[in-house]
Amino acid sequence: MNAKQLYEKMVDYRQYGVILLAAGVFFYLGVIIPSEVKVMKDIYISAGASAGFLLFSILFLSLSRSCRNKLIDSEEGQEYLMKNKRP
Repeated sequence: MNAKQLYEKMVDYRQYGVILLAAGVFFYLGVIIPSEVKVMKDIYISAGASAGFLLFSILFLSLSRSCRNKLIDSEEGQEYLMKNKRP
């Protein structure tokens, strides 16, 4: 895999991770914000969705980190990182 493809994967994984983190926080806020009518089933569904989104966010952010480390290890990757500033 060349440096350009690895860099694009790194950026994509980071974007996926941030989007999933935002969705997880949204569901978590739905759990902790009080409302007049709350059914326990809805709370459990929101808590499960929040945990799932946050776990997938951690997964994608760690994949982004591993791609970045691979780029840093290779000479071509280091040059590509210097040329294209990290978003």
